[in-house]
Amino acid sequence: MALQKLSQTQKMLQKLSPQQILLMKLLQVTTMELSSRIKEEIEENPALEEGKNNDYDDDMPSAEEDTTFNDEQDNEKEYDPLEDFDDYLNDDDEDDAAYKLRTNNNSNDDEHYDRPISDEISFQESLLQQLGYRVLDDKMYKIGTYIIGNLDDSGYLSRPISGIVDDLLFTMNLSVDEKDVEKVLKIIQEFDPAGIGATNLQECLLIQLKRLQEDDTEKDYSNSIIIIEQYFNEFIKKHYDKILKKSGINEQDFKIALDEILKLNPKPGDSGNATQHNNYIIPDFAIYNNDGELELTLNSRNAPELYVNKDYIKMLNDFSKQEDSRSNKEAITFVKQKIDSAKWFIDAIKQRQDTLYVTMKAIMDYQKEYFLTGDETKLKPMILKDISEKVGLDISTVSRVANSKYVQTAFGTFLLKSFFSEGLINEDGEEVSTREIKKILSDCVEQEDKSKPLTDDELTVILKQKGYNIARRTIAKYREQMGIPVARLRKVL
Repeated sequence: MALQKLSQTQKMLQKLSPQQILLMKLLQVTTMELSSRIKEEIEENPALEEGKNNDYDDDMPSAEEDTTFNDEQDNEKEYDPLEDFDDYLNDDDEDDAAYKLRTNNNSNDDEHYDRPISDEISFQESLLQQLGYRVLDDKMYKIGTYIIGNLDDSGYLSRPISGIVDDLLFTMNLSVDEKDVEKVLKIIQEFDPAGIGATNLQECLLIQLKRLQEDDTEKDYSNSIIIIEQYFNEFIKKHYDKILKKSGINEQDFKIALDEILKLNPKPGDSGNATQHNNYIIPDFAIYNNDGELELTLNSRNAPELYVNKDYIKMLNDFSKQEDSRSNKEAITFVKQKIDSAKWFIDAIKQRQDTLYVTMKAIMDYQKEYFLTGDETKLKPMILKDISEKVGLDISTVSRVANSKYVQTAFGTFLLKSFFSEGLINEDGEEVSTREIKKILSDCVEQEDKSKPLTDDELTVILKQKGYNIARRTIAKYREQMGIPVARLRKVL
């Protein structure tokens, strides 16, 4: 009982230091976010500087080695900041007090990490611009802005017309009738992208088809319009036989019409919503295949060189030379605190970069066959514990690295988290990755006869024939995770 109580007491006493907390927070941020975080720190701490500083060396001890405040000592005597000036000043040259953030594991060609950042406006802003081009009176313009503001992310108006009439009256004190709202809505439905402002999927597709019919005179979209306009319920349920029977459209023309429908955008709001979704990625790592040897580089573009401001070091030096320097304890303490904070931050950035590198290196070595070939079937089952034991870091630390970091390879850019998966045992007794199984499932679906797509039961049989004894419900789960619809919805005539 006593031992249990002692253990509980020890657990309660285990606390992370401010430096450890800072490192954990920095590990969680992405490469894009790191740049902003560094700028924030520079703005808050004048002792921290960014950029190259060739006047300085890197000989100064780290923040961990140079602890200026000791609580136990403070209890015994009054703290005197002058007593440890030597920790900050070099006997030969004061300029030795600078830090630089350097890494020796960067690519020689950082251009691999350049990604164009879209500066497109949101689709709501685009619609407001288009609304401004129309000649409308004040009332109609207000109706238009309200409608645009009520469009969802997909570009649909889910609010009923009667509701909009009531909203305009109570929120804007604007009295309108439903005809006014419908008139403005029709105008908005003429805007780009086509299909915007529709009240449902059927209307969205019809707007796009009629726009195509007007703009493209070389193609006939009449059959496509008929299918959506008259047989929409049958279309969404993929009851194509019923449509063929009822519409009188021959099979060849039906396939052409269906093909045109499948090219339409069911979510027109997403096509122009560039600012609401950050679809661009700056990878944290890059892996290169150099004649069968893997090379790993860490992107340090957003981790610039950092050093302690020389003016603050000079300040401490000047204080040490003053006869009445002991009267300036508050100022000295402030300066030293800022220097310590800068040193801790620089060390934390260095530790972040090192932790990222060793973790990714372990993942690369563990999945070497995959990174050499790009063949997903070569992926080995891998859990956080496997990498944690390999690099000697806590599982939580590995998790922080894997959850938000990306690696660039010759065959794509991937989230590190995607390489972790549980394993299953095949008929040969070998452990295989669930991702490998998902790849086989995906290949089976791609190669299937689209007129007779494979059911989950049939996929189960195929996997069993390949040596993977997996239950049908597991197959269904993997299929859903990959976004593959059921066989009935995959059927194409």
